[in-house]
Amino acid sequence: MIKFHGDAADGLGIVEPGTDRLTAANATSFKDDVLGLIEAGTSRLVIDLSKVDFVDSSGIGALVGLLKRIGHRGEIVVSGLSDNVSQMFRITRMDRVFSSYDTAEAALRALRENA
Repeated sequence: MIKFHGDAADGLGIVEPGTDRLTAANATSFKDDVLGLIEAGTSRLVIDLSKVDFVDSSGIGALVGLLKRIGHRGEIVVSGLSDNVSQMFRITRMDRVFSSYDTAEAALRALRENA
């Protein structure tokens, strides 16, 4: 389901959900796929939501679960939030939890600079 672009050597990567909707129908498989990356050593992730136009509470829950799993060992940021997704992040106050960037490239730069 997900698409991953990264370098295992530095533990940094970009994850694309591979769907335009992150909902109860696919949030668990998305979370499981990303957990596999975390368990394999990827500790700093950009979740690129530029091709996602809708996220429900299950999608938000999956992101929070990933953040809890990675804990202090790494960092998860989001990028490319559409107006609808950005609104959901504001309503759920996740905009205060996740750092957000306009593009995946900008997020990747920020993660490298903060290393």
